[in-house]
Amino acid sequence: MRKAQSQRELGFNRYDQHRLKQALNRVSDKRTFQRLQAVWLVAQGRAITEVAQIVDVTRQALYQWVKHYLAEHQVESLYERARSGRPRVAKPVTAERVLRELQRNPLRLGYNTTVWTVALLATHLTKRYDCQINPHTLRRRMQQIGLQCKRPRYVYSEKDPHRAQKKGQLSGN
Repeated sequence: MRKAQSQRELGFNRYDQHRLKQALNRVSDKRTFQRLQAVWLVAQGRAITEVAQIVDVTRQALYQWVKHYLAEHQVESLYERARSGRPRVAKPVTAERVLRELQRNPLRLGYNTTVWTVALLATHLTKRYDCQINPHTLRRRMQQIGLQCKRPRYVYSEKDPHRAQKKGQLSGN
């Protein structure tokens, strides 16, 4: 087992503790606070294993944070960076196109129904704009537009006059 390195051996200088402490007082993001606190504790001379337990991260993550900080001695190197995220799918399916397709009658387009369902609309948009769109994605986009997705209800406008006979009742309940 190797001997733990001191803060000087790791590469911290006399200004690092003060710089990290000031940054801790200014930061509002939880992840950045956690990183700053961990590196600050290491700069004070605490052991990597001890700090990893305190901050509840792996030693490897802590070593990476210390390495990033010591590369430039700038607290900005520990800040949360913007992430690219998952690329948007079905770019051709815009809000205007969804609204325009909802105005069309599915029966006239060759479908065997008179109302749009999310699954049917997703299938139609996939064929029309030659890009795959999942019904869940379409539902989320429709909600962003301000549309509500409801299942169609088939309700008769008046009571069936022969309901009592069909139910086997003599009264007209």
